[in-house]
Parts: sequence; structure tokens; C-alpha cells
Amino acid sequence: MNSTVNLLDEALGLNDIDQTEPSSNTRGRVVLIEDCVETSGSFLLHHLIKRSLSPQSSGVVIFVAFAQPFSHYDRILRKMGCNLLTQRDNKRFLFLDMLMLECPDGDGETASKGGILLLYRKIQKAVEDGYSTKGRNITVIIDDISLMEVAAHGSSNHVLNFLHYCHTLTSQYGCSLVTLNHRDIYSRTDRPSLILQMEYLADTLIKAEPLATGLATDVHGQLTVMNKGICDGSRISRNKMRNFHFRVKENSVEYFYPGTRT
Repeated sequence: MNSTVNLLDEALGLNDIDQTEPSSNTRGRVVLIEDCVETSGSFLLHHLIKRSLSPQSSGVVIFVAFAQPFSHYDRILRKMGCNLLTQRDNKRFLFLDMLMLECPDGDGETASKGGILLLYRKIQKAVEDGYSTKGRNITVIIDDISLMEVAAHGSSNHVLNFLHYCHTLTSQYGCSLVTLNHRDIYSRTDRPSLILQMEYLADTLIKAEPLATGLATDVHGQLTVMNKGICDGSRISRNKMRNFHFRVKENSVEYFYPGTRT
């Protein structure tokens, strides 16, 4: 396998040798993907879905969709060699469609809180059901947090409470939590508390950004992957950071270090 294809997996600390035994670097961790208008990070979600549902893995994905319908993800994953319909029938892919989540008129604050609490209970039950099957590595993916905030009538407090609830699942059941958010929509706010709190909760932060040098035909952007609390040889906890470029193709993504592309 081309080593450039594995740069993202290596940066995330994923175990390429045996996917049936998830690396301790991924199980129970919170992964936050931040993108912007110029550079979408959706392809990272697609990559993690495919990897979690690979034939060599016993993983289960609980996907919370605020951004797109099931058909959108199924179409993209089919191009990547992963059939979500089959995975859904095999109970390895649970799709929670939140596109039509609407809060009734009246006390919007209470209604939105109730809707998010109901969503959490669905996720909690799905995690508990998956956990009852020994050896299952469960990944909860949310696409995306900014639209969850819209569904919550702009209440970042409700969203933060929801994320804290999900964070307890990672420690209790060892599941992983992956979220996507758009950092640039908070750039003009005086108190970007939501994005700061999310970054604080994250064990791994992935930033998808445009090239600092501007647009390029063969490079679509750059990724910065930071893993918090990685122990070095002296047992001292340090943040480990990697930076590399990427190019999104029709059914795959190429990853390469700056200056190595020919």
C-alpha cells in the first residue's frame, strides 16, 4: 500500500496491522474536525466511516446526520467501496436522520432541550446495545455541530450539555466520538465559547484549511492533526502535531507532505 495513503491514519494513531484490535489511541477518544467554507472536512468523516465498517473490523457506527440525508452518504461511500445499505441491514451502521428536527412553537428553549435530550437517549441506548456485544468498537459521528446548534434555537448551552453527556459515554463504554464543526462561522463572535469548549473536550483535533500560499490545482488543502496527551519515552505527556497536504479524488483522498508531490 502506498505510504502516502496512510498519513492520516498514522497521524490519528490508528492500527493498520490489526483492525480487529483498535489502538488504545483511538478507543474512548474524542475527535473534533474543524473546517471552513474554503476547505470542507466532510471527506474525513467518510474516511472514518469506511475504516470503522471495514470487513476486518467489528466496529459499529452511530451516525447523527444534521447536514445531509442517508442517500448522500451512501452514494459517496459506495464510490469508496462501502455499502451503507448493507451495513445498516447488518446493524453495523445506525443512521439517525435529524434533518427534520423541528422544535414546536411556544417555549422554544424547553422544546429544543427536550429534543436534544431525546437524541442523547437514542445514542445512549444504541451504545449500550452495541456494547453488549463483546469486542465491538463503537464510533459516534455527528455531522455537524453548527446545524445542531441551529436545531437547538441557537442555544450553545444545550449543545455543550449534549457533548458532555456523549463524553461520559466514551469513558464509560470506551466508544469514540467524532464531530464536525465549521470554525469560521464563529470568527466574528465575541464569545466563541462553543468552539473553545469543543477543543477542550477533544483528545484529537483535526483542522482542514486552505493552503497558506493560495489555491493550487493538485493540492486541495492542508490538514493539521494534533493528538493531546501523547506520552513520549520519558513518560511525559505532550501534544503531538502533524501537518500535511491532501487532494480529494472521486473515490479516495491522497495525503502527502509539503514538497514531496511530484
